[in-house]
Amino acid sequence: MATGRPAKGKAKVKVTASGKKVSYGQAGKAKGGGARVKPGTSKGDSYFARSLGIKKRLPKSKQNDPNTPNNLSRKRWKCSGAKSKRK
Repeated sequence: MATGRPAKGKAKVKVTASGKKVSYGQAGKAKGGGARVKPGTSKGDSYFARSLGIKKRLPKSKQNDPNTPNNLSRKRWKCSGAKSKRK
């Protein structure tokens, strides 16, 4: 990824082409040690639906901007709609 420390509670940080640092993703692990959001689970479904709602409320110019924290998180967890699918 990029250099720098993510903001408190965030998992990753990305430096955009313009040099802006964007912190995104939930820090920490699930009780079993894996990722907190897993496709095909109720928690995954909740996250995917919530993040899609966030995306729809953004202005049209930002909805598909790859450098927004919400879009970076959706990419990290391979979101493609409101329902998560186990791969």
